[in-house]
Amino acid sequence: MKRVPLAGGQSLSMQDDDLPAIAGGVAVRPREKRLVFGAPVIGEVEIASVVDCLRSNWIGLGARVEQFEQEFAGYKGAPYAAAVSSGTAAIHLALLALGIGPGDEVIAPAMTFCSTIHSIVHTGAQPVLVDCTPSTFNIDPALIEQKITPRTKAILVVHMCGRCCQMDSILALARRRGLRVIEDCAHAIEATDRGRPAGLMGDAGCFSFYPTKNIATCDGGMVITRDAKLRERVKVLSLHGMTAGAWSRFVGGPTGYEVVEAGFKYNMTDVAAALALPQLATVEEYWQRRQQVWLAYNQRLAGLPLQLPAVAAPDSRHAYHLYTPLLSLEEIGAPREKIIAALDAENIGAGIHYVPVHQHPYYRRRFGFTDSDFPHASYVGERTISLPLSPAMSPQDIEDVATALTRIFRYYKAAA
Repeated sequence: MKRVPLAGGQSLSMQDDDLPAIAGGVAVRPREKRLVFGAPVIGEVEIASVVDCLRSNWIGLGARVEQFEQEFAGYKGAPYAAAVSSGTAAIHLALLALGIGPGDEVIAPAMTFCSTIHSIVHTGAQPVLVDCTPSTFNIDPALIEQKITPRTKAILVVHMCGRCCQMDSILALARRRGLRVIEDCAHAIEATDRGRPAGLMGDAGCFSFYPTKNIATCDGGMVITRDAKLRERVKVLSLHGMTAGAWSRFVGGPTGYEVVEAGFKYNMTDVAAALALPQLATVEEYWQRRQQVWLAYNQRLAGLPLQLPAVAAPDSRHAYHLYTPLLSLEEIGAPREKIIAALDAENIGAGIHYVPVHQHPYYRRRFGFTDSDFPHASYVGERTISLPLSPAMSPQDIEDVATALTRIFRYYKAAA
């Protein structure tokens, strides 16, 4: 039994096993076995693939990128795919390829990572934010139409945490109002909605292969589409606006090239594709493992002061990319910052997905967004926490996370 000093000269008596590390207890995990949030699963097959690429002496845009485009398109059932340097580049190029530019408005969710909205800003268009539903964190379809103006040209949806948005109503609205639909599928490689793959329900689907994603290439992205012309424009824009790159010339394509647009340096490299290809082969196996971790969390964390993630819709497939319960802060008696710090002391990493767009200083200053404009996103943004979720996690890893949270919540509740 230990007595832990509290503010105001008071103290708290707790069993040694109940005391969190941040208050002087023994950490659930030793430092050398820290559970890293979002660690990619990179094995010998991936390492060998990258080494083979390095030894080939062709490490830029080349045959491996083309192979990855073809195999990713095959996995998604997409007629066309264009590999690029990041998920942000994918969204930016998709918007440009759809003709979005200065003077236009694009409807997008308040609850997303800033890069989704940056991509709109970089086209010269204006983002028009819509609040989320509090149970799924996805854009609320019921609020979209009231934000449409004569300047609205597109709806950019984000499939948060791996759960598809309510696409039927969004697509019906877009058709009725003549709007384009872009899907941010950074969390949703494996996701489907009513049997339709994420990324193929709208005009373009944009994917990320950042280190924390279900396929990780250090950085990288992909645009998939049913539109051959859109894919071709993305490819041209991704490489300086040139009609032919070094690889196409090397394999017998045009000996010269023309610059037809002021493009970008957004192409993927063969090194990144070499890292991705073996992961694509295991994506279904790893999806099943993440599903098992997700379900184990649901069982083990039941009864704690958390609002657990909503169950997947029966007619959809969740990608299980992020496990994001909401903290019941009033019951816990401590802010999220203290909970994350306490988990860190237990050698367990956690994330925040996300601080809502409207709460960032740049967007408040430029567009005048306030918390009252997006009450659900503000509520979620204050309470969301992302726990480690990986196909490499063991039952003991899950137990350690649950034990740490139980200790931490008990301590702060008693201290309050």
